[in-house]
Amino acid sequence: MASHSFGGYSVNLERILTLPEKPVIINNSPLVALWGLNHLPLLRELYTEVLIPEEVKEEFLSVKKEARRKALADATWIQTVQLANPLDKLNYERIQPGEAAVLALAEERDAHLVIIDERKARQKAKEIGLPVKGSVGVLLAAKENGLIELIKPLLTQMQTNGIYLGKSVIDEALQQAGEKD
Repeated sequence: MASHSFGGYSVNLERILTLPEKPVIINNSPLVALWGLNHLPLLRELYTEVLIPEEVKEEFLSVKKEARRKALADATWIQTVQLANPLDKLNYERIQPGEAAVLALAEERDAHLVIIDERKARQKAKEIGLPVKGSVGVLLAAKENGLIELIKPLLTQMQTNGIYLGKSVIDEALQQAGEKD
């Protein structure tokens, strides 16, 4: 099957035909990280459609409102959805409202994957059996699928943009990407 180029990204049509039917749910931090790298389209290429709960949209738009509003409007593969039962997010004590809404939505929609960076929320996602990945995991998947060449400059840019990445996270990501010196 052939690859086509859309918006500067090469798309493998065979891979698109095998993408999961279950949704991918993303939290604010990875959304901000990818937006700051100008790589929101990676979400479309990797997962086709991504859902965010209303709480995540509100968090995302709380800073640089107009630029981020435009980014979401342009990213038609990112859909904002309401929880069918908003009280479900109360099941996640000691987790921020956005993360709680992501976990509740993921359970509600039987998500294929949740993309969350915060440690407590990632741990809770794993406890309830949700597959979880973070911003760095998205970059690793993008490299593995040939959508980006290197992750090292992107990790550096994330740090420049104010995203905290621990040394062990960077070292492990570079090792997995085959970019470790």
